[in-house]
Amino acid sequence: MQELEKKLNYWFQNHALLEEALCHSSYANEHRADHLRSNERLEFLGDSVLGFVTAEFLFAQHPDLPEGDLTRIRAALVCEQSLYEVARKLNLGAYLRLGRGEESGGGRTRTSILADATEAVFAAVYLDGGIAAASALIHRVLLDAEREEVVEERRRDYKTALQELVQRQADQVLTYRMVGERGPDHAKTFAAEVLLNGGPIGSGSGHSKKEAEQAAAKAALESLSE
Repeated sequence: MQELEKKLNYWFQNHALLEEALCHSSYANEHRADHLRSNERLEFLGDSVLGFVTAEFLFAQHPDLPEGDLTRIRAALVCEQSLYEVARKLNLGAYLRLGRGEESGGGRTRTSILADATEAVFAAVYLDGGIAAASALIHRVLLDAEREEVVEERRRDYKTALQELVQRQADQVLTYRMVGERGPDHAKTFAAEVLLNGGPIGSGSGHSKKEAEQAAAKAALESLSE
């Protein structure tokens, strides 16, 4: 716990909160005699704490942006992939308590488990030290300048931009196809290709089919721009 507290730059008064934040439901179910609580309730609370802190940050950071843009940026900042990246930076998976099934199935690297645990840790800090402590942590690990650049990149819709570009000429047909996938189920990478009138113009990969298609569209845009 002290090692993780150092990474969080926060030291708990009530260590039971941090232990609960790291307890997956699979572990709690296997140890019912110990009356352990899983991190699901903390995850629920952490989602709201994260949403509030992020909304407050964006409201102050972007005084001229309309509500729609603020909502989109917040969604990108607090999405599962973003929280997963925070968990990886903290090596949060190493501290989780998992049931045997999740342990053997690669739960320590599963995107959803790590993202949920990140929200649970935010809630644990909030309950232990208040909103100021939780806000300071969220700002340190998520709401920095580099993260905003990543978000701006992620929120661009390359597929729409590519569609608008090719439609400048009549009878242009864009199609996408998956050309491969690799890795275990909990950490699979997909490869996609985008075709213009049946000919490939870009390819890309990602952790989901949608992400792979966006990467392919981005590559195609860059190629056509050249």
